[in-house]
Amino acid sequence: MSAITRRKTIEASVTLDQSQRLKATLGWPHLVAIGVGAIVGTGIYTLTGIGAGLAGPAVVISFLICGVICACAAFCYAEMATMIPVAGSAYTYSYTVLGEMIAWIVGWSLILEYMVGASAVAVGWSSHVSEFIHYLGLPVPDAFLHGWMSGGIIDVPAILISALVTVMLVIGTRESATVNLVLVGIKLAALLLFVVLTAQAFDIGRFHPFAPFGYNAHVDADGVKRGVLAAAALIFFAFYGFDAVSTAAEETKNPARNLTIGIVGSMAICTAIYIAVAAAALGASSYADFSKTGAPLVYILNALNHGTAAQVVAGAAIVALPTVVLVLMYGQSRIFFVMARDGLLPQSLAAVHKTRGTPALMTVLTGIVVAAVAAIVPLDKIALLANAGTLCAFIAVSLCVLILRVRDPKRVRAFRTPLAWILAPVCIVGCLYLFLNGLPQFTQWWFVIWNSAGLIIYFLYGIRASRLAKAS
Repeated sequence: MSAITRRKTIEASVTLDQSQRLKATLGWPHLVAIGVGAIVGTGIYTLTGIGAGLAGPAVVISFLICGVICACAAFCYAEMATMIPVAGSAYTYSYTVLGEMIAWIVGWSLILEYMVGASAVAVGWSSHVSEFIHYLGLPVPDAFLHGWMSGGIIDVPAILISALVTVMLVIGTRESATVNLVLVGIKLAALLLFVVLTAQAFDIGRFHPFAPFGYNAHVDADGVKRGVLAAAALIFFAFYGFDAVSTAAEETKNPARNLTIGIVGSMAICTAIYIAVAAAALGASSYADFSKTGAPLVYILNALNHGTAAQVVAGAAIVALPTVVLVLMYGQSRIFFVMARDGLLPQSLAAVHKTRGTPALMTVLTGIVVAAVAAIVPLDKIALLANAGTLCAFIAVSLCVLILRVRDPKRVRAFRTPLAWILAPVCIVGCLYLFLNGLPQFTQWWFVIWNSAGLIIYFLYGIRASRLAKAS
């Protein structure tokens, strides 16, 4: 077996040195909250407006398309996570099925997903903080509320939230998950308030014309890629998060049951929430109006003279959106940690805190990188780049399910993907289409550049330093 195709066995993946094993403290309520906390966030609070600007009222179809693709991926993740209940998510599954080099590419793409995704949510959170600051009339210069690529100097709120989440994650996984559980409840209550209030102003006429920019992704005269599928490629960012649940596998009690509930349950809950909130927004206000603001739900409530409710929703976003940053930074630190534990990155980075059982060093490094990206880069550019990494991971996990069904059909599976030979291909084809036809060309090129840089690191270091290389 060549160096780039060598694989870890499933048995080796789940047999770990106790000094490098993460502490199992999470039950299924924590996992569902992790999934909902990651999925229901910037996507519904901010990307609803951006997506509506690309697809019009037909953005509800964009949400549905993303929901179908992600549901297929969620079933595949549930099968792999219960079969290999250790940290690493798609990276770990790829290492046991597709080989070391593909695993590196998937892991490097996951780092892109989580790092850039956490930065995007930090920027989205900052938009709500800015609205709240203006509402209170505080004398804070706009230059310190936006990154320089968005017309400011540096996004201070985005930096501060990244730092706060880093501290929480270093303190402990269970403690962070418990805080996340409470904040998710606040977030869902605010969304329910929004739906109830906007239902009173619902006008079906605002859904006509339904798809003013068409269904296929295309570049308009102003150079912007629009259409239902173009919007789907962007708001796809709003749906992932359940994959972070699989990253928590090693820290989960009774993973065979709890991981399935966490992954599939959070995906089902969030798809229903997204479609309901998007439909309520579109029925209460013209998409042409709220698509121009970074906080569309707050804008709509203000336009309907629900100023107090608008501030409640904005306040809930300020309080609860950090749950998304928390989950995504959690995911990235665990991917980094597992790659270091496998020797593909320096193993000194795989140190686990003796009392808290968390990868403290890797978590701090993750927080620094997330804060740096969030400080300067605008939301839409970040979200699209994060999507590229997610699409790659979803394809890899779906392939792993199909390959193992052929290679090792008798292996015990605590959860089996129903209709695997239909759902997995649907996920693969859907993700490939969104990557090739939905994402802007600059995003595709940056994804290639990112992974090219990653492969250079792999061939200069990882291919010789990995534990499998040293064992052979």
